Amino acid sequence: MELVKVNNSNFVRDINSMVLMPTDNTEKNEYYSKLRVLKNQKNEMNALKDEINNLKSDMDDIKNLLQQLISKG
Repeated sequence: MELVKVNNSNFVRDINSMVLMPTDNTEKNEYYSKLRVLKNQKNEMNALKDEINNLKSDMDDIKNLLQQLISKG
């Protein structure tokens, strides 16, 4: 992350993401804390999506097995 001071302010800008961040440590810590929370929420959401897709696949397998049993029966 490359930071550049913004003229006449208490902010710096991340050149890569163009995000403005305060130079005050308290505000900066709050920013990073919120960023970590959002990242964790995104990871949890992706894990839940993966689990749902796995359950869908399992249900399809069960459905196919039941159809095979019915057709043989």
